[in-house]
Amino acid sequence: MTKVLVLYYSTYGHIEAMAAAVAEGVAAGGGQADIRRVPELVPAEVAQAAHFKLDQDAPFATVEELPGYDAIIVGAPTRFGRMPAQMAQFWDQTGGLWLTGALTGKVGAAFTSTATQHGGQETTLFSILTNLIHHGMVVTGLPYAFQGQMGLEEVKGGTPYGASTISDGDGSRQPSKTDLDGARYLGQHVAGLAGKLTA
Repeated sequence: MTKVLVLYYSTYGHIEAMAAAVAEGVAAGGGQADIRRVPELVPAEVAQAAHFKLDQDAPFATVEELPGYDAIIVGAPTRFGRMPAQMAQFWDQTGGLWLTGALTGKVGAAFTSTATQHGGQETTLFSILTNLIHHGMVVTGLPYAFQGQMGLEEVKGGTPYGASTISDGDGSRQPSKTDLDGARYLGQHVAGLAGKLTA
């Protein structure tokens, strides 16, 4: 069975919810999904004062476990149009894997969230994907075959570079059905590609 790591960082729970949907998609695509998160770097008192969602069920990932997966789908919110320090710090520890080519040929993809419709979704996705490309991974986005990202009938995430959601400035908007469907589609798509590459 194809093994897929859903690796995420979530400040307020939006990306956590998207990660669960991605994992559902992986399962629908015949794969085994493991959900892991990266550690919080913000001091506990600051995170609590800012109402970070600190009670997340997913265990922490380790760099050493990455080569054991056929695909890695990375999710993180935007920080000024790029991935946040928490996720960057995790990937900064993967130099040894890069040196040995341990992730070469594995499938990679990304998902994100922003406060606004034009808050840097695509640049954030690219900031994640460049790490995967440097590792020699075969990257994919969210194909327009997922028709949910088309149309203007509602506010929604979704870009050809990955699944996404919009949280609003105060974080009050949770991922919509369309956003979650996009995340599921991405998970299923990656599981299918990884299955073909490992067959």
